[in-house]
Amino acid sequence: MTKTKNDSATQRSSKLAAGPQKPGLLARQAAAKLLGAVIEKKISLDGMLDPIGGNPAYRQLSDIDRTLVKAILHTALRHLPRIEAMLDRLLNTPLPDGARALHHQLVVAATQIVFLDIPDHSAVDLAVEQANADPRNRRFASLTNAVLRRFSREKNDLLRIVSETTPSLPAWFRSRLVSTYGQDHAQRIADALLEPAAIDITVKSDPEGWAQRLGGIVLPTGSVRLASFQGAVSTLEGFDAGEWWVQDAAASLPAQLFGDLRGQRVVDLCAAPGGKTAQLIGAGAKVTALDQSASRLKRLNSNLERLGLTAETMECNMADFRPETLFDAALLDAPCSSTGTIRRHPDVPYTKGPEDITKLAGLQERLLRHALTVVKPGGLVVFSNCSLDPAEGETMVARVVASGGCTRVPVDPAAFPGLEEAITPLGELRTTPAMLAPQTGFSGGLDGFYATVLRRSL
Repeated sequence: MTKTKNDSATQRSSKLAAGPQKPGLLARQAAAKLLGAVIEKKISLDGMLDPIGGNPAYRQLSDIDRTLVKAILHTALRHLPRIEAMLDRLLNTPLPDGARALHHQLVVAATQIVFLDIPDHSAVDLAVEQANADPRNRRFASLTNAVLRRFSREKNDLLRIVSETTPSLPAWFRSRLVSTYGQDHAQRIADALLEPAAIDITVKSDPEGWAQRLGGIVLPTGSVRLASFQGAVSTLEGFDAGEWWVQDAAASLPAQLFGDLRGQRVVDLCAAPGGKTAQLIGAGAKVTALDQSASRLKRLNSNLERLGLTAETMECNMADFRPETLFDAALLDAPCSSTGTIRRHPDVPYTKGPEDITKLAGLQERLLRHALTVVKPGGLVVFSNCSLDPAEGETMVARVVASGGCTRVPVDPAAFPGLEEAITPLGELRTTPAMLAPQTGFSGGLDGFYATVLRRSL
């Protein structure tokens, strides 16, 4: 019997699958698989990239390949609408509905070609190998080769065109930003979200001294922003001695809104991983720290131990917390959509949507109303979260204040020189990634945060 062309192709593919794999292929396969899980199933990257409990395709990789996969995924998600627009310009007809796996493979390869320091020919070659190794995509191996070779030749022109015509954010998220912040500020936020977050640390004391030791700068928040460096944060001076902890500059602000806490009994209602708890202890408060997750509470205790700080910790859902003795103050850093942290979590606009924001706002309102019951009359509650959406912040808090039982305590802009723009006319805190312009040699920006101070009525 004469062999057909398809028979030969099948045999070649079988040999490919059976033979040794090219270096880097497993990493690209894992990247495409995890990208698909984010886009198609709305699965968070954090869990899938956990080295112990994460996705098996990721766990099997070497440390070097894990670093590559993380870089591919973060970069692809930051630029996804534009990468897809570039690919669309090179496809004569859209891919079939059943070719989503191929789509994700093309995005992974295109990300490497345009944004990562990987030779174009290597990205193309491994993408073709990847297509041949996948029974669903073998028939598209030639298409993959042709599209990506052309992509490599025309990448500069393609990037220029889509940068001028295609927004960098998903439509649902961009429209909410524009309606909240206006076209100009929304664009500045979008531009800031294309850059990875800087590394900020909160120090126990002497920010200027630690900035000098570590080659950083002191921000208006009192945080120290580090310059780019190679290696792990844990290798830097002062880490083992517990002199500082990693915390985005914006995340350090809510705990600073209480004023003088010396000798006050304060409860941190959603405490893990413990950065804000450490701040409260450092401010002289007697702190009780709650978290409903045993594993997160274990991490909090480990962090406090390294820092040489002590708090009473409790594994408890704060909604069920009924203290026998009311506290002087409470910090509620509530669960939210996390849209303010997209610089470090670029999967968020793909794993969350408007329906999640509505649901989370309802949860936050219930938690805030309960938080007001655990402090004494006249006691303070600082509510905060890392969402950019007023539905989870200003709008929700306005409902709570309007219903009575508490009053808003305005934040004084003079308390944060250099960051006065973050204080709203009502005296609430609102940071966005567009704030704090980049400084020479440093990445700029902040996480998006909202915080307000409420006083329980007498």
